[in-house]
Amino acid sequence: MAEQIIIEPPHSAEAERSILGCILMDNLLEADDRVIDSCQTNGIVEETFYDSRNRVIYHEILELKRSDAPVNATSLLVALKSKNLLEAAGGEAYFCALTESAPVTSTADHFISVLRDKHMRRQILAKMKDVNDHCFDERRYNDANEILGYAEKSFLEIATNKGQMVEWKSAVGASFDKLLKMFNMKGRQLDGLHTGLKYLDERLQGLKKSEMIVIAARPSVGKTSLAMNIAESVALGRDMNNQPIVDGEERGKRRPVLIFSLEMPTEALTQRMLAGRANVNMWEVNRGLVPEKTRQTLIQNISTAASELAGAPLYVDDTAGLDIMDLRARARRAKKKHGIELIVIDYLQLCTCREAQRQGSRQIEVSMISQHVKAMAKELKVPVIVLSQLSRNNEQRGDKQEKPKLSDLRDSGAIEQDADVVFLLRRPSRTKSDPESNDEQLAIIDVAKNRNGETGEVRVNFIRQFTRFQDREPESNRENFQSSEPADQQVMYQQTSIDDLTS
Repeated sequence: MAEQIIIEPPHSAEAERSILGCILMDNLLEADDRVIDSCQTNGIVEETFYDSRNRVIYHEILELKRSDAPVNATSLLVALKSKNLLEAAGGEAYFCALTESAPVTSTADHFISVLRDKHMRRQILAKMKDVNDHCFDERRYNDANEILGYAEKSFLEIATNKGQMVEWKSAVGASFDKLLKMFNMKGRQLDGLHTGLKYLDERLQGLKKSEMIVIAARPSVGKTSLAMNIAESVALGRDMNNQPIVDGEERGKRRPVLIFSLEMPTEALTQRMLAGRANVNMWEVNRGLVPEKTRQTLIQNISTAASELAGAPLYVDDTAGLDIMDLRARARRAKKKHGIELIVIDYLQLCTCREAQRQGSRQIEVSMISQHVKAMAKELKVPVIVLSQLSRNNEQRGDKQEKPKLSDLRDSGAIEQDADVVFLLRRPSRTKSDPESNDEQLAIIDVAKNRNGETGEVRVNFIRQFTRFQDREPESNRENFQSSEPADQQVMYQQTSIDDLTS
């Protein structure tokens, strides 16, 4: 009979013993907790250790740390004996060997990295076993899509829990350096990506990393056009007037954009973007109403626009009815492969969430979708623009202008809660009772929520025949952000660091 081979889960006995030895030696030689602090910062917990003896020892180390008792070999040995845990910790010989063979504490970070890698591999294997069991249990799990959703959620939990706690001093230092750079730079620089609309950028200070930005409007108002105009501007590095975007020392930099077009196929989206960029009226083209004298010029415009857009780092996924977990997985792969810096989802109510559908509540489903979108923005550290429908409440309040409110976001209040920024888009020309209804080009972007900046209305032009938004120049948009000092007299602040200030 062949001997059965037992394969142990991934682990490193050397790394586990070395970490424990480093913790004890660190306190003995340096009288501080650098190694154990590094362990906690990097998410090392008892379960990170595979050997049960090491889990017991690490648990007692944490207990001593919590009680502000000295963490050294003597105090730890006393604690283990007093709780009758010495045998569970491998006995006195095993314990003493930890300090005798401990490496230098400067190697601790390497062993911490090894520990985290092995622990993650064991987590992956455990999730795979759970999914495997689900697949064979057809009586309890009779829908393969449900198992797929469980698998995606399980592996996503591993990915989202691998973050590290940031040391407060480091966070303050990074913010200090950023602010100092802003003081010293020539000209203005936004905190995030440019939208291509000057006055909107001034109010937002750009589309910031990890933010969920909601563009909400009633159907056919232009929310898709606004989102696609912004995406095009970011991808081409040009504003709505086709001028290169200047950001600090960068000029016209192209940034990769991922678009999830759940409503419109890629072909229709591309055609709209081409026509808009070339200033071609597709309604006239479709009906053969283009005058012969302008035909050649328009064809040349389309050719130029096609050449520009063909080289743009735009990536479109037009899968209909995409589950939010599938969407997150695809976004994660695109971020890794293409370095995506902006994500657009058109639109939220067309996403599904298998995990919530079993509860039979559309409101709960939309709430979970919204939470996943926000979590994706934070995980991938990119701004995510998500389009959303508005309810008809604004049409029923008796307001002549029919201004929408945050409470009009359709299906769930979670969208308002999760979003960092909310645009409520309206066009007065679509409301006969509005005092400005005769202005066909006026569109109003109401920044109704802005967690990290100003709120208020931004008035822009919407060129309907080209589905293009442009800056508008009334006094209501003019705000003076210039320094009161002449440019050649502005103070250049001395370069320093947070350590200089705290020393």
